[in-house]
Amino acid sequence: MNCRLGCGACCIAPSISSGIPGMPNGKAAGERCVQLSDDNLCLIFGSPDRPAVCCDFEASLDVCGNSNEEALWLITNLESQTSQ
Repeated sequence: MNCRLGCGACCIAPSISSGIPGMPNGKAAGERCVQLSDDNLCLIFGSPDRPAVCCDFEASLDVCGNSNEEALWLITNLESQTSQ
């Protein structure tokens, strides 16, 4: 599965513990990444500054669902299940 351009759920829903340019301590779950544009595109995609966790993410139906809204819901639920 390819990422849906303009989704951005993986840049909002999960916590990211590694540093991100502009967010040296990472980000909390539900917090919008500062590198996510108004169009929900990664501003550092393809850059060596992009965190490895972001580069390693692979879109899949069980995580991304069939819509941007479903992706946000699914990733939020996965985050809450794994952070306890």
